[in-house]
Amino acid sequence: MQTEPLHLPAAVYIVGAGPGDPELLTIKAQKLLMQADVILFADSLVPPQILDIARPNAEIIRTANKTLEDMLPLMLDRVRSNRSVVRLHSGDPCLYGAVHEQMQALAAAEIPFEVIPGISAFQAAAATLKVELTVPGLVQTIILTRISGRTQVPETEELASLAAHQASLCLYLSARHIEASQAKLMQHYSADTPVAICFRLGWPDEKIWVVPLSQMSEVTERERLIRTTLYVISPALATVNAGLYPDGRRSRLYSPDHSHLFRPDRG
Repeated sequence: MQTEPLHLPAAVYIVGAGPGDPELLTIKAQKLLMQADVILFADSLVPPQILDIARPNAEIIRTANKTLEDMLPLMLDRVRSNRSVVRLHSGDPCLYGAVHEQMQALAAAEIPFEVIPGISAFQAAAATLKVELTVPGLVQTIILTRISGRTQVPETEELASLAAHQASLCLYLSARHIEASQAKLMQHYSADTPVAICFRLGWPDEKIWVVPLSQMSEVTERERLIRTTLYVISPALATVNAGLYPDGRRSRLYSPDHSHLFRPDRG
């Protein structure tokens, strides 16, 4: 039987930690955390339980108080000293992970690196809510976005224009601007459109409220949510426990009257 190497090759491994539940780590992420010499983790966004599987002698570096200019020399030094480095991000690194500049800097320094995806909060939210975000006859598109704040979004991606699609819209990094977000969403979604307000998904203190869109700002302010909060705005949420699709039809994917390459027509 093939065994895992005792030490990883010296490189930077940019790893998605998922939303917070250690059991939602990918197998590859688990193996890397168990073997890495050094782990730089975003301690304001990743729960410390994620590191329970790290080697006892692994060097753990918290990065909540660090800039890229602080972190980059650490990563370069450790790799050049023949040590493996895991840079642990919350969720999936490709979503609001600020990894673009990290990868550019590592490439410029000729430091090998690899990116390992993780489960994103919107996926964990759908699983916890037991909802499909792409319901036939109702909604077939998922939009992942944020409102403009200290980081501006392009004018063509302004929230109100995206809301016009009335898709399943997953709103990240917007709790501090919730009144403006609600106003923009209500330009196109009805006031009674269900919204799941998801706080610290996968953490021990996870909380989820499902409310009408008209109450999104009120609940956010009442619960004093200012960070680590995802909003899922979707007509699909109205189908939870409903038992039927809105037009009475089921998905054709597994329907007996739907044939395809692997399931020929039975008629």
